[in-house]
Amino acid sequence: MSLKLIDCHTHTTFSPDGENSPEAMCEKAIELGLSAYAITDHCECSTWFEEDYYREKGVPKSEDPFVVYDYKNRFYNAVNNISKLKFKYEGKLNLICGIELGQATQGWEGAEAVVSNENLDFIIGSLHQIKNHDDFAFFNYENFSISEIYNLLEMYYMEMLEMVKWNKFDVLGHLTYPLRYIIGEYGIELKNKVFYDIIREIFVTLIHNGKGIEINTSGLRQKYGSTFPDLKYIKMYHDLGGEILSIGSDAHCTTDLGAGIADGADIAINAGFKYLCYFKERKPNFITLMG
Repeated sequence: MSLKLIDCHTHTTFSPDGENSPEAMCEKAIELGLSAYAITDHCECSTWFEEDYYREKGVPKSEDPFVVYDYKNRFYNAVNNISKLKFKYEGKLNLICGIELGQATQGWEGAEAVVSNENLDFIIGSLHQIKNHDDFAFFNYENFSISEIYNLLEMYYMEMLEMVKWNKFDVLGHLTYPLRYIIGEYGIELKNKVFYDIIREIFVTLIHNGKGIEINTSGLRQKYGSTFPDLKYIKMYHDLGGEILSIGSDAHCTTDLGAGIADGADIAINAGFKYLCYFKERKPNFITLMG
């Protein structure tokens, strides 16, 4: 019996932080023998338009060098390119044209344009920053009191619930993303049970709407040392009746492609799952975890 490996959350040079071309990532996926492989480059709705658009609306210029504008053109370029690669690799690789849709709640026009694109097979709904704040990656948490950190997390989960109720993506991405930095980078201890109720509501809403979550394995190769979310939340999702479970390395380079996927699959099994899924034409395709 062997695990059937898929990787449904990856980035290429169509993402500002991606290191390798889509072709290089595809070749690596073939080398790894992945049963399904999704390219899901970033599309941040919070900066969908060109920079001048935000300046005209009185939004101050970001001092953050990682802030990128004009995801509108980036999105269309990425989707057009990956769609062509699906034909190039037909018969060699089960390639999925996806996108990681960030901050739909902060740019509805862009979000609606993305979800209406017929070339997309798969949409991950993610939240990297809350309204009027920087990405969680760029906070210096030593400057916050513990109550301020809890307030940030409460706003994060509330905005995530708003996004989940919108209900136009396929899988919720890296549920506990802020913990990569709060716990992993800064070593700040948190009481997990504080947010159980709202996370439960997020899961119930996803399940009711026929949407899923992902096991994001990036934390396994980072200081955090666990998946996003971890076993307890994946089991909660399963026990509430969740069935749609994807898995992704969140690789931004060929070296990380497929990293932690086998371990993530073991976590899925321990949570009670027998199947993982990947998406084609926005519909889930289920594969057995063992086969």
